[in-house]
Amino acid sequence: MLVAAAALVDVDGRVLIGKRPQGKQLAGLWEFPGGKVEAGESPEACLIRELNEELGIEINEACLAPFVFASHAYDSFHLLMPLYLCRRWNGVVEAREHEALAWVKPNAMTDYPMPPADAPLVAWLRDCL
Repeated sequence: MLVAAAALVDVDGRVLIGKRPQGKQLAGLWEFPGGKVEAGESPEACLIRELNEELGIEINEACLAPFVFASHAYDSFHLLMPLYLCRRWNGVVEAREHEALAWVKPNAMTDYPMPPADAPLVAWLRDCL
């Protein structure tokens, strides 16, 4: 399964993560916003669509910088997830699909339980931001 995710980085170097709502798989865990790439869709187009749906913001494709990716085998599927950095967007971030949102410094992200595919990406953010 191909899923695209974004690390939105604010002017203070904090990264946005969202808490998965009750009733969804991996509920209560914190994740990078994004979603499943649909057939015929690029990861960048997916993020533009998903970030608008999930957070109410608009992203220009030129503001999405490929950063790192995760490859993780869950019990019933294998996930491949490119993570993009984004420092510019239009609109105010709001929780439309997440139970909660948090702006977190990369070195404090280990305080937030994350899905197995997301957790290894935290070290890259901590070391590179």
